[in-house]
Amino acid sequence: MNIMSRMMMPLIRRLDPEDAHQLALNALQLGLGGVSDPARDDPALSIRAMGLRFPNPIGIGAGFDKNALVVRPLSRSGFGFVEAGTVTPRPQQGNPRPRLFRLTEDRAIINRMGFNNQGIDRFAVRMARLHRVSASGRHVGAKVPVGANLGINKTGADPERDYPLLVSRIKNYVDYIVINLSSPNTPGLRDLLEASRLKSILDAIAAAHPERPPLLVKLSPDMARDDIPDVVEAAIAGGAQGLIVTNTTISRPRSLRSAYATETGGLSGRPLTPLSCDTLAHVSRAAKGRLTLVACGGIESGADIVERVRMGADLVQLYTAYAYEGPAILSRLKRETLTALRLQGFETLSDAKGTALS
Repeated sequence: MNIMSRMMMPLIRRLDPEDAHQLALNALQLGLGGVSDPARDDPALSIRAMGLRFPNPIGIGAGFDKNALVVRPLSRSGFGFVEAGTVTPRPQQGNPRPRLFRLTEDRAIINRMGFNNQGIDRFAVRMARLHRVSASGRHVGAKVPVGANLGINKTGADPERDYPLLVSRIKNYVDYIVINLSSPNTPGLRDLLEASRLKSILDAIAAAHPERPPLLVKLSPDMARDDIPDVVEAAIAGGAQGLIVTNTTISRPRSLRSAYATETGGLSGRPLTPLSCDTLAHVSRAAKGRLTLVACGGIESGADIVERVRMGADLVQLYTAYAYEGPAILSRLKRETLTALRLQGFETLSDAKGTALS
């Protein structure tokens, strides 16, 4: 177990959630997140998607490293891919504190951060540094695919202008790009997931950037199920290569026990699992294998990972489970995934893909 998980996680869990998040970032910058060589991951966990090779299917979701401060440490701690952001054209402070709540009894988090970040200028500089070569000729960047999650400012936004601008700033430094249209904490953002508006935004990106890395759209779990086929077709027609399923939910399951359950914002973690799985099933059936799907929401075991892959996902992302357990969760998840595959009669994750849909 690495130093951060062994010594710091008990302390981190006692702090205010936002202060704990900052401490975790500081620890990663100091190299306390551990080192895991992706080349040593079991080949059964390897995935090819969007023309990229992922040594394992487990990524860190957007929101953890909003400002691209710890992409390299995260990439070397055992993740199969790393997604930084959400970043906006201009810096913004986000919503007033408190805006992050730990629902310990429910193994969940509610956030209403509001895309707090330092803006695309500083973000792009840090991403560019990942491509540096040291004086000895050694590449010092990330060892796994890296993505950038893009959003719009709370005020003065023009999505058809802003998303192409953001893509222009980072397309040379990342392996894939995510358009975030599903956070519940930016007023009006989810309205952009309406099929015709989504197509308009994707067309604007395609016109400005005919050559760019693979593009994904992050979906809301609160979408009307009847709207999903049109959104999937709009994504395909607009040139997207994939979808992330899902962001946080504004719904509140009756099972929540925490005193923070009534706080406004997006709910993530274990209580999101049923809703996220249901959304993934609908999206998988509508996509019919034409898009790369990244499952996110309530994933905290190897059995969860195999289940999402069987439902059509290619990759998965963590956020809440990582916040609760720290980097040590990665080695556990990999072991459990291999065990779950064997128990279900699959040799590799690729063999399991989509088998629950037939």
